[in-house]
Amino acid sequence: MLPQAPAPQAILEAALYVDDLDAAEEFYGRILGLECIQRVANRHVFFRCGSSVLLLFNASETVKPPGNPRLPVPPHGAQGPGHVCFALNREDLLAMRDRLRAAGVDIEAEFDWPHGPRSIYFRDPAGNSVEISEPNLWSH
Repeated sequence: MLPQAPAPQAILEAALYVDDLDAAEEFYGRILGLECIQRVANRHVFFRCGSSVLLLFNASETVKPPGNPRLPVPPHGAQGPGHVCFALNREDLLAMRDRLRAAGVDIEAEFDWPHGPRSIYFRDPAGNSVEISEPNLWSH
């Protein structure tokens, strides 16, 4: 029997893996407009997104054992494209779609879900699938 414990109530951070941190920093910072809060050489770049943080790691660096004994984060990484979905209201989503197009980003898909919210899908420079949807995507 497992002891009782409350379920997590939010995602504090999410991670994607990239092969070019400079391109990722340019894409997520300049094009998407996220605030860069930390960059460590060729290992990672972190962005604030509302009350959450998007972690972008160079997978070839994060598979190495931790170099700082005070921060013993276990090695980690992933192969192949990941996915992240950001939330924007419809007006702002459409403005971002136009901004992405102006920056030369190809919109792979754009549609309204059967229960109403709109989503757009595109790729970051590492090939990760990025979605922007209206906040009510999962509230049906």
